[in-house]
Parts: sequence; structure tokens; C-alpha cells
Amino acid sequence: MEQVDRERGPMVDPSPIEDYRPSRIEALQEYEIKIRFLSRGCIVSVGCKEIAFQDLSDAIHEINKYFTCPYETQKEWCKILNTL
Repeated sequence: MEQVDRERGPMVDPSPIEDYRPSRIEALQEYEIKIRFLSRGCIVSVGCKEIAFQDLSDAIHEINKYFTCPYETQKEWCKILNTL
């Protein structure tokens, strides 16, 4: 039998809320990305965080990974950057 709260109506069992997952485009729009090339390597700024890369091919690999799977990459980078 369904429980009823006389003021608010039927009581519904709360179901677990799934984590919101933004679309690829929404995730890419989340943070501004800047690349600053240095005499050796570069600095990639994502939002207010900066990541230094000594090797440009490493930077290109990570940026490409970010463009391909931005939501997952953001979560990875947040774990790394928030533990420093």
C-alpha cells in the first residue's frame, strides 16, 4: 500500500540520482584552454590551472585526449592537480 502524506500527497521512494554527464561539447566549453610555447616545451592552461610539458609531443597527446574524451580527462586532471 502506498504511503500518503496528507499535506503533500503520495510519498515516492527516492531513487538514486545518476551523476550528470555533460555532452562532449558541453564539457569542452567548461574550461578555456591556452597553449603557451616556450623555448623548450609549453604550458597548457586549462581554466585557472597550468600544466607544464617539457616535450611537445606529450602535450599534443594529452590535449588530443582532452578533445576526444573531455569529461573523463577533466576528472583525471582534477585528481592529479587537486592532490598537489
